[in-house]
Amino acid sequence: MKLPSEVFGDVVVVHTPKEVHEDNADLLASFLTTLDQAKIVIDLDGTETLDSQGLEMLLDVQETLQGRDGQLKASTANHANRKILEITRLDEHLEVYSSVIDAVKSFA
Repeated sequence: MKLPSEVFGDVVVVHTPKEVHEDNADLLASFLTTLDQAKIVIDLDGTETLDSQGLEMLLDVQETLQGRDGQLKASTANHANRKILEITRLDEHLEVYSSVIDAVKSFA
């Protein structure tokens, strides 16, 4: 899996696909955990489907990155995705920002 991404110093921003679900969660996790950078912002703005496997994958990637002295942070202005992260309380385990810029700046 190859996803659009941008590098800002030691932080990489990865733009997620339209769907993050059981069919591609493992591929996405593999992509995120094999990046050279361990500080990652995952941009969920373009994601329309985010299921339980996708949410679990985010937690797994966060755990893997923390083991490498890194961190996964999320960015989304998408109201539905923010609500999913709040209802599942994933936002208590993963920092969520309204913009990619704020998420990147938070690593400073």
